[in-house]
Amino acid sequence: MSKMIKVGMADLNICHAPDAITTLGLGSCVGVALYDKTTKLAGLVHVMLPDSTQVRQNQNRAKFADTGIDYLIEMMVAKGAGRSRLTAKIAGGAQMFAFNGNSDMLRVGERNVESVKRKLNQLRIPILAADTGLNFGRTVEFYPETGDFVIKAVGKPVKTI
Repeated sequence: MSKMIKVGMADLNICHAPDAITTLGLGSCVGVALYDKTTKLAGLVHVMLPDSTQVRQNQNRAKFADTGIDYLIEMMVAKGAGRSRLTAKIAGGAQMFAFNGNSDMLRVGERNVESVKRKLNQLRIPILAADTGLNFGRTVEFYPETGDFVIKAVGKPVKTI
């Protein structure tokens, strides 16, 4: 019987098929699933903020796009993933609250998505699929057996990317 591995907010974990991995409540946060198809090893990080250098309390590497993705890669490579074989799927980064003005502080979801994409590009990890933005939260599940990234949102049809 396969297990569903849970990843909390500002957290990360890895799993091998047939197990799967999930994170709940992605609002402005971004779920980044990394995958090595050859070893069927997957990892998921629940990114809360775009940049660890902008925050004093930044010891939690999983919390930030710039450090969480690196940390997840380290864990995956240590368990046998091929660094050059990694691909990504991402979801989340919603604008959860309406606001007036152009404050960067309120554009957390958009900034998270930009930071995740920039980091993956720097690392030359292709993003195979994305479901980001808009104004609703998401729960995601990644299945390393198939590479499916299942996205669930209240009042929306289930989407597989």
